[in-house]
Amino acid sequence: MSPTLNQNLIRTLERRSFRAWPALETHTCLGWVQRLSGGYTKRANSISALEAETRFTHKVKDDVEAAYIERGLPPIWRLTPLAPPEADQVLAARGYRRIDESHVQRAPLDDRFAADPEVTIAPAPSPQWLAGFAELSPVAPAHRETMARMLSRIAAPVGFAQVEQAGRLVGFALGVAEDDHVGLFDVLVAPAARRQGLARRLTQSIGAWGRGHGARFAYLQVVATNAAALPLYATLGFETVYSYAYRVP
Repeated sequence: MSPTLNQNLIRTLERRSFRAWPALETHTCLGWVQRLSGGYTKRANSISALEAETRFTHKVKDDVEAAYIERGLPPIWRLTPLAPPEADQVLAARGYRRIDESHVQRAPLDDRFAADPEVTIAPAPSPQWLAGFAELSPVAPAHRETMARMLSRIAAPVGFAQVEQAGRLVGFALGVAEDDHVGLFDVLVAPAARRQGLARRLTQSIGAWGRGHGARFAYLQVVATNAAALPLYATLGFETVYSYAYRVP
């Protein structure tokens, strides 16, 4: 894959993931995308580079961070290969910690992605889905309204997947379809229901659902230290396209 194609693919996946997990506020400052959502998830409360001309200086840092400081939020930088290298260097020198190294992976939706009859997928979350998801994630009570607002803002076709056992929801996942890609987000399984293959079945079912909406590829974001998820995704054909990390004060 050529460097130009790689940069274009990264930029496309970044834009898709921003739309699939919409922040309550999104602004652009000096070429950086500022996403703010009251502190719920780093993904929706961080600063990311998107355009090729993005630059980073000490003044740019202070100007871009101002919106977070005004709202009482920590200025979190999400550094992908689109960010200028000096951003990581300057932030490290200023004492910002590098955390949550993560991979963005993609897989073709082949015959490994088949719908499971025990996985149901709805176009909107039920109150039970929201409560169970928030409990497992976990989502702090103060952030649960924000979570629901963010989910309601997803414009693309969205599928809320769940698995029920003995009258209780024990598995959750979220799929967002846009053009020829489906994004897979937050596969969660209750502790009592783990080691039963539910994460695989949820992932496969979201892929099959996405294929029904015209997707040819699935993409996801996974923390590099997630020893349980990485082998599963590898068996389904997911390969890392690029990686990113956060710098936090």
